[in-house]
Amino acid sequence: MEIRRAGSQPSGRGPAEWFTGTVRIDPLFTAPDPARVGAALVTFEPGARTAWHTHPLGQTLIVTAGCGWVQREGSPVEEIRPGDVVWFPSGEKHWHGASDSTAMSHIAIQERQDGSPVDWLEHVGEEEYRR
Repeated sequence: MEIRRAGSQPSGRGPAEWFTGTVRIDPLFTAPDPARVGAALVTFEPGARTAWHTHPLGQTLIVTAGCGWVQREGSPVEEIRPGDVVWFPSGEKHWHGASDSTAMSHIAIQERQDGSPVDWLEHVGEEEYRR
């Protein structure tokens, strides 16, 4: 058994290569091998969002605060709120983040395949974000 105390892992800023705007990432856990699951609490300031990306084994988001937007490629932007659970299947191109006026936090859960839980793609442009 292992207990990780709240605050025992430092918060980090979301890298500009993967995010637009101000994003804070609070790591929750990365399970040791042979397990491959990990999770983080991600907080987006208004207007902040991920770049387009995919996950080799899918991703689950659990919205904990605020109001956000999600979009999978080829579909309209959808609103998400606290208590919502979002599942992106393996390989589905998508982005997620805060709305343009409200911050949003979610727990992101994904698994690693070949050492990586995500494949980052291009940034989401302003016009695309505000649709």
